Amino acid sequence: MTAFPEVHRPEVPGRHRPVVLLHGGNVANWMWEPQLVAVRDRLALTPHLPGFGARVDEDWPGLPGAADDIAARIRMLGAEGPVDVVGLSLGGVLALHLAARHPELVASVLTSGAAVTPVGGAARATSALQLALWNQRWFWRGQALAFGLPKDSHELYVEHGVSVRRSTAKAMLDEVYAGGIPDGLADYRGRMLLVAGELEPAVMAESLDALRDAVPHAQTRTAPGMHHVWNVEDVRHFNAMLRDWLRGGVHNWLLEPMQVLL
Repeated sequence: MTAFPEVHRPEVPGRHRPVVLLHGGNVANWMWEPQLVAVRDRLALTPHLPGFGARVDEDWPGLPGAADDIAARIRMLGAEGPVDVVGLSLGGVLALHLAARHPELVASVLTSGAAVTPVGGAARATSALQLALWNQRWFWRGQALAFGLPKDSHELYVEHGVSVRRSTAKAMLDEVYAGGIPDGLADYRGRMLLVAGELEPAVMAESLDALRDAVPHAQTRTAPGMHHVWNVEDVRHFNAMLRDWLRGGVHNWLLEPMQVLL
């Protein structure tokens, strides 16, 4: 499996901060390919997380350890000064840990689908089934369909899924599903936008509430009609959200969480 690059140079002139895109747990850094057009005016880094992508032979170091690894990797990949950090799912949780542990490095945080309250019920049952069928390619093909991934990325998703060690996935999922606000996050003073898809499991909306209580200056929004991996489900709106955030605003298509309940 060919590794997706970690460094993407600006295609057009600009004087903007680098942006760091942190991938989810069942995928690798190639999940951000549809977003590169939205950040083509700046240095974009899509680092491989430990235990995933080009680093599948590495052990999972835990969330704090992974955040420290990302901080070191950002510098190794050539980013100077503070960076804007974007994360989805596992990448969103890691973005929060990165901001808490390395606030001097993180100018702003945008997350989607970051769970910080305990995950149970159907999601945990699905996870147990996933681990039991980890090496079955047909299961990963079914997952690709369920997530609404583009057809041309299905085989890549399957290849990556079966390449990740089951022990890595279990260690990561056990830690994420236990929940918890990262230590020190309440002291982070940078801009934060925390998003959940309207059609995601309830734990994501609960996590938004918990994060808003922990970091009162954070902005929280709901992406209407969206599931978990909506950066590929609705590239147009995700990219518009990303561009607006990096320019200092919040995309007006997003809803205040309470609006969804009315």
